[in-house]
Amino acid sequence: MQTLSQIRDTLNAYDLSPTKRFGQNFLIDHNKLSLLVDAAGVGTSCKVVLEIGPGTGTLTETMLDHGATVIASEIDHGMCRLLRGTITNWPDTFALIEGDCLASKSSIAPEIIQALDDAMRAHGTQTYRLVANLPYAVSTPVLLALITQHPKCDGMFVTIQNEVADRLLAQPNTKEYGTLGIVAQTCCTVERFATLPPSCFWPAPDVTSAMVAIRRKPESPSIDPSFLAIFCRDLFARRRKQLAGALKAMGYGGINFASIAQSTARAENLSPEQITELALLVSDCSSTS
Repeated sequence: MQTLSQIRDTLNAYDLSPTKRFGQNFLIDHNKLSLLVDAAGVGTSCKVVLEIGPGTGTLTETMLDHGATVIASEIDHGMCRLLRGTITNWPDTFALIEGDCLASKSSIAPEIIQALDDAMRAHGTQTYRLVANLPYAVSTPVLLALITQHPKCDGMFVTIQNEVADRLLAQPNTKEYGTLGIVAQTCCTVERFATLPPSCFWPAPDVTSAMVAIRRKPESPSIDPSFLAIFCRDLFARRRKQLAGALKAMGYGGINFASIAQSTARAENLSPEQITELALLVSDCSSTS
């Protein structure tokens, strides 16, 4: 694993420095980095890895050493130049996709998905995992996109801002409760297995971070996850409205939801199961109208 001095020396050699624009805070705590790799089962239960924001490649090299194939997505052209110059010992198991990991605000770039499909085919596996020190700016859209649109991603093991972890684990009647937590808890199990102070990173961020394991449930959800995400987004845009008023504003004024919740309840009062039932009711009524 790269030490802090090695990271600095490598950046200097390529005339680079961390940038706030891309959320570059490199994980330098080797114990925490090993914890992330081990939690994800890299090289054992996980043979194909998606890494977003590899930076100087500390985590990348560790996962390659564990025998995984790594598909890395990096938006910073300078870092791509560095990675191509330094990660040279794994020509068959490392692929670098240069550019934005998101094709839109809610979808993963198609070239990343194609590279993952090729890697899974080569390994004879049907699944991959996200293992990354995720740049904070893309953590929520990346996680939502993978959970709702890419069932081949059977796990996400990431370092994220602690407040995003709070949202993933949020329960009803809390200010953190919303779309991200409901969709994640409906489709997956969520576990925060480490909390990281700013000193674990260089440069040190202004916030505390967390390591989270998001494991897809073996059974498929009862509703299309993409529809659930859209429904939650629209519903929680009216989170202070009572359900009857919120649904009417969304165009579902004729929905009879008495068996699910009281009309005076608000979105933030409902459990993920109740919201999923409500979304199913809306979906069924929409498909028959």
